[in-house]
Amino acid sequence: MPFLIISVKRPGRIIVFFSVLLNLSYYSSAAQGRLEDYRRSEILKNSLKDKIYYAPATVNWSKSNQWVWYSVQTARGKEFRAVNPTTKTRRPAFDHEQLAQKLSEATQKKITPYALPFSTFTYGKDDLNIEFSAEGFVWTYTLASNSLVKKEPVRPQEQRYWGSGANDQNDRPVFSPDSTRTAFVKNYNLYVRVEKTKKETQLSFDGSEGDYYSGYVHWSPDSKKLISFKVRPGQKHLIYFVRSSPEDQLQPKLESRDYLKPGDALPVRRPQLFLVEEQKQLPVDDALFNQQYGLSRPEWRKDSRAFTFEYNQRGHQVYRVLEINAANGAVRALVEEQSKTFIDYSGKRYRSDVADGKEIIWASERDGWNHLYLYDGLTGKVKKQITKGEWPVRNVLNVNEEKRTVTFAASGMNPQQDPYFVQYYRINFDGTGLTALTSENANHTAYFSPDNQYFVDTYSRVDMPQITVLRSATDGSVVMELEKADISEWLKAGWKAPEVFTAKGRDGKTDIWGIIVRPTNFDPAKKYPVIENIYAGPHSSFTPKTFMTYNRSMFELAELGFIVVQLDGMGTSNRSKAFHDVCWQNLKDAGFPDRILWMQEAAKKYPSLDLSRVGIYGTSAGGQSSTGGLLFYPDFYKVAVSSCGCHDNRMDKIWWNEQWMGYPIGPHYADCSNVTHADKLQGKLLLMVGEVDDNVDPASTMQLVNALIKSNKDFDFLMVPNMAHSTGGEYGERKRRDFFVRHLLGIEPPAWTLPLTESGGGK
Repeated sequence: MPFLIISVKRPGRIIVFFSVLLNLSYYSSAAQGRLEDYRRSEILKNSLKDKIYYAPATVNWSKSNQWVWYSVQTARGKEFRAVNPTTKTRRPAFDHEQLAQKLSEATQKKITPYALPFSTFTYGKDDLNIEFSAEGFVWTYTLASNSLVKKEPVRPQEQRYWGSGANDQNDRPVFSPDSTRTAFVKNYNLYVRVEKTKKETQLSFDGSEGDYYSGYVHWSPDSKKLISFKVRPGQKHLIYFVRSSPEDQLQPKLESRDYLKPGDALPVRRPQLFLVEEQKQLPVDDALFNQQYGLSRPEWRKDSRAFTFEYNQRGHQVYRVLEINAANGAVRALVEEQSKTFIDYSGKRYRSDVADGKEIIWASERDGWNHLYLYDGLTGKVKKQITKGEWPVRNVLNVNEEKRTVTFAASGMNPQQDPYFVQYYRINFDGTGLTALTSENANHTAYFSPDNQYFVDTYSRVDMPQITVLRSATDGSVVMELEKADISEWLKAGWKAPEVFTAKGRDGKTDIWGIIVRPTNFDPAKKYPVIENIYAGPHSSFTPKTFMTYNRSMFELAELGFIVVQLDGMGTSNRSKAFHDVCWQNLKDAGFPDRILWMQEAAKKYPSLDLSRVGIYGTSAGGQSSTGGLLFYPDFYKVAVSSCGCHDNRMDKIWWNEQWMGYPIGPHYADCSNVTHADKLQGKLLLMVGEVDDNVDPASTMQLVNALIKSNKDFDFLMVPNMAHSTGGEYGERKRRDFFVRHLLGIEPPAWTLPLTESGGGK
């Protein structure tokens, strides 16, 4: 891959550099970072790839509930399996040999049975056939007759930029439920047309280009009322890229994206209510939603008496479920949530309206943990706190109105287990009858059948491979054992499981959980530099809890002669509200006080961890934090590699940064910026960025580069042409490993021209 690399050196620094090499020369004899270590790392990577057998990656149910299917890797390749929960039978989902033969004949390509060119399919009517996409077409395969039919070409997916805002301008007519009328926008105003006579009636008269009616209208179920939003557009904020090396032409391309950043003006949407037959617009007071970050899609009550929507106030400290009376336009709050810090609307929001809104199930952290509450939908009062305790609800799977039960996922309920392990439960609306549907000491992922009679449960730990079973959703009992992962090939390759380690955080009370990864040739008598893989984004927690089937880079890095760790400090999610609140307007904290204490405790137990040589790396928010380690904790962190970092939260996307840093934009934004503190840099830093990163504006990295140059700091910089948001790709991974070998082990990495796949050798 082509690249640009800039090494910035300060005059006189070469003397210091040689002194570092002399100080580290003692460690060169430890047989770390040599060619043989690189080779062993490469061999390990190849040995682990696709060598875990009988571990379903994902599980899918047919709409009929009759079949649940999944794919597994086996010694002969990828196999699809189907299970009938009623008859308790398991079989191949289809005849792999026949399907491969038919597909080969139809495409004139050699297709093998256990490397089929698709990873998913859907069952057709009555489960008699399956449909899948392969080789550019959609295909139907009839299971009983083994017949294959080629259908239409695969439609290319609409390429819509993920960061684009909602487009309210739509002039397509929307039919009423009884199909007698259509509603549409013309000249920025709302119209209704009677389909039988084609007579048009203008309902609104105050629309304009700068304050228009949205074409996404919502009819009431009785076809007598209409909702539209009147929209005042916000500002457009474009970010620009020069794609220096496009694939289809010689000359560079200028590209842009609509990309709102913290503090930008947002569109204002005000719901408008119309009585169609009376040709009347009812006024709606916006006092309860006039400082909006956003409004949700309106939802009509089934009896057309009212509609509801959710209001997220700018700054994310007030969140309301609002109802508008369709008879008179009166607005009232059904649910109001307030926080002195933030409401985690993007990660913990849950709402279910029961009996057409007579009751509402709502998730809230108001008691310090994420729990479910039962509201009276008529009065807006809490009837009952459904779940309670020092543990968080993680997800709601099903609300059964008839039985008045909730099926949900939670973690931390069992004090004997890792507090991040997800388990599944059922509880009554009144908070009684709590029933555990899973209990094994592991992290569980459940896939419920559409009728919620059964679920497939896959569970594992970082030190225990995956087990997959079929369970009853009534009591969690095991109906069938489906798969047990086979890691014998991994063990033959010398792989060793990570160690789970806990230590107290900065408060001296809270347990901080993480993992320790050692090389396969680990010698407890040796000293190993420590490298932390950091991602401290507050939107979740990130230390692996399931068997690490797909995240092998930590193992490969450890093979070069390091101990690699990962942990979740305060400020991340999935614990208490207080644990999470540490990040509020303080993203530079990144849990560093907890991380340092955790590693210090690990080093007390394991002297092989050399905390005089600590490195750190991360991407995106992890890119921000890894650089922050050198800026704010230089006595501990010595070397950092930061990819696509959000180095100043004012430069990044609006939703993520205002969620945690708040609004308005105050001095705390600058205080958390790596750019602001660039003059504090100590240690060795490698910055990487893709030139067309449209997730985190590449200018965020470039502004840090600029500030470091102005501060006359030594650092290394790699920009990869055509690369989007990424850790750096294969090239970036090699540069990252070499950087740590060079600056933590104190030896020059082997030349890339040397073959890594050969055995033996050294340097």
